[in-house]
Amino acid sequence: MNTILMLAVTSAGIDRQATIIVVVGYLVVFIALVALYLVFRYVMPLFFKIKMYRRAAREGRALDDSEKQVLTGEVNAAIATALYLYFDEIHDYESNVITIKKVSKSYSPWNSKLYNMRNLER
Repeated sequence: MNTILMLAVTSAGIDRQATIIVVVGYLVVFIALVALYLVFRYVMPLFFKIKMYRRAAREGRALDDSEKQVLTGEVNAAIATALYLYFDEIHDYESNVITIKKVSKSYSPWNSKLYNMRNLER
């Protein structure tokens, strides 16, 4: 029974190397997604926090609690909506009409097959 299964799998073109390649590929993608999640979840906020403290120190002031506030989902949604509406107004409106003008030329090597033929005199 085991040899019949192996023959069926081998005849389908799935062998051990292909399986290893697929597993390694999925692992690489999964690990990359986890790494990106960790970077955006923990490293980026820390980076921005350090940058904010350095800017305040350079200006010679201490950060108070009003500057340490966290933006809520409602505030982020309002900002995103405002940006969407702003960039939507900037876009120029087009008529969605395509005009094709036919231009006739007297001679073009593309429209004259006579000149592309090989002239053989007999």
